[in-house]
Amino acid sequence: MTQQRAEGAPPTDAAATYVQALRERLAADRCKVTEADLGGHRVLVGARSDRRARWMGTKAEIFVFALAVPEVDTASMTEFTGWAMDRAKRLRSGLPGFRNVATVLPALVSASVQPAAAKWAAMDARLLGTSLMSRPITVETPATGGARITMYRGRTMWGGGFTGHVLRKASLYFPDQGV
Repeated sequence: MTQQRAEGAPPTDAAATYVQALRERLAADRCKVTEADLGGHRVLVGARSDRRARWMGTKAEIFVFALAVPEVDTASMTEFTGWAMDRAKRLRSGLPGFRNVATVLPALVSASVQPAAAKWAAMDARLLGTSLMSRPITVETPATGGARITMYRGRTMWGGGFTGHVLRKASLYFPDQGV
């Protein structure tokens, strides 16, 4: 993934702190929490699945990928979203063709989020094939504290019955703390 930082420079403390708090929120919600490698950077990975009778027994899987970076632009958000969707595709349970609904929440966390990147994240959900959807998230963590979360919160044609569940989980994992 393209990084806009000097080699070896750590991400901002506020972004790293946010990712650590996200790890704790995921674990508290009984997500399986692991890490993945992305070009030498450790990406936080959270995964959970839920089955509801009102979904006619369908299982909904949610994958969260988060990385603290010095700056978020549209190119890095696009690249990270693609990587996260490919990774989630490999992590999914079930047999291809018989899988259930899966949503990916790829989040880049930074003190510096370019407005175009936030706008891109809020624009719409992205689809990979017919069974994997993502809702990219930018998390702006300025030095003054708080966090500004940007993501698409609308309904989708595909997987629309699960939208409320996904948005509740996204709000739990990525609380908007006001900036």
